[in-house]
Amino acid sequence: MKKILLEAGLFRFVGRLEEQKAPRTCQRFLELLPFRNKVIHSRWSGEAVWIPLGDFDTGLTLENHTSHASRGDILLYPGGFSETEFLFVYGSSIFASKMGQLAGNHFFTLIEGHEHLEAFGKLVLWEGAQEITFSLLNA
Repeated sequence: MKKILLEAGLFRFVGRLEEQKAPRTCQRFLELLPFRNKVIHSRWSGEAVWIPLGDFDTGLTLENHTSHASRGDILLYPGGFSETEFLFVYGSSIFASKMGQLAGNHFFTLIEGHEHLEAFGKLVLWEGAQEITFSLLNA
């Protein structure tokens, strides 16, 4: 099981890739590591933050996709009806955009740091964009 270190704002999380359920998405994500960007609060998806990627072509289609992610899940929307993006769920959420409800590839699940999710989400909501970095955690 590959573990990913996620550093966001003042917080540190550890997650696992869902390689059996979303193998193509996980492989593509690994190719992007280390990945650095900014995370902003979602506009339409409820208690979630997102990383907009514009017209970035992932080369992916839907796999292990959902609109109803759980706290600590990260989805990758490979593009199509809306722009390519990552969605990081910290509370109650239904994945959506200005085009309507979306489904994203659930490829990443937090295994450490759940106790900080609410504080992290509120930080992004009230303080604005935060730096976020994903890197492979050496076991």
